[in-house]
Amino acid sequence: MDNRPIGVFDSGLGGLTMIKALKELIPNQDLIYLGDTGRVPYGSRSNTTIAKYASQNAAFLATFNIKVMVVACNTVCSVAFDAVENYTMPVYEVVKTPAKAAVKNTKNNKIGVIGTTATVKSGAYERAIKELNPNIEVYSVPSPMLVPLVEEGWTKPDDEIAYKIVERYLSEFNNKDIDTLILGCTHYPLLSEVIKKVAGKDITLIDSGAKTAEFVASDLKARNLLPEKESKGTIAYYVTDSVESFITKASGFLDADINDKVQKIELEL
Repeated sequence: MDNRPIGVFDSGLGGLTMIKALKELIPNQDLIYLGDTGRVPYGSRSNTTIAKYASQNAAFLATFNIKVMVVACNTVCSVAFDAVENYTMPVYEVVKTPAKAAVKNTKNNKIGVIGTTATVKSGAYERAIKELNPNIEVYSVPSPMLVPLVEEGWTKPDDEIAYKIVERYLSEFNNKDIDTLILGCTHYPLLSEVIKKVAGKDITLIDSGAKTAEFVASDLKARNLLPEKESKGTIAYYVTDSVESFITKASGFLDADINDKVQKIELEL
């Protein structure tokens, strides 16, 4: 058993989907979250820049003596995971587990993927899916404007702007007959109600953050790394931009008051 915290980082608000899922799965686990809100989005950056940001984020989390690290950013996992995987602790990525879930779910072997420009361009999801089943057809659509929508808090199913942008992206899947759609960015589940409204009830959405959280919880149990304390786990939040803005947007999603739990930090630019 291990009472040390889990470290999670993402480019902004998206990784909160991972935090929420881990909190539900392991309620007595302490968590440390770093949202690089000052440099979001990552998806339009060069691979070199993404790797630099990722290594800085990982180095910051490592200072807390964490037992494992979760890279809750599909973009980093797709193009720069080698920048963060050389720690002695387990480091988890968010591509392979949702890919496996999608392969298990599809009935007609046609899977859609939406993600940042960098994630889609990398082909990471296609490779992960094809390794599991080469007969599956994969259709990927870069959807870069969805991250700014989430960061602005425009995520409600009745938001006309969010609906129109999601509709525009998902129209790329018209006539593709997909039955499964991977939300290949941890920001995207915050738009899940909008995406469901556009996609329709016949398409199953795969939440990359939630699916990875399930794997992390299971793997921690297998490694005997779950906490032994009985008290409720704590969560500390760190951001690289406005604390007030993060609190306003995050508190609603997490259904919790996090006013005294968020600190701003400076990372090398």
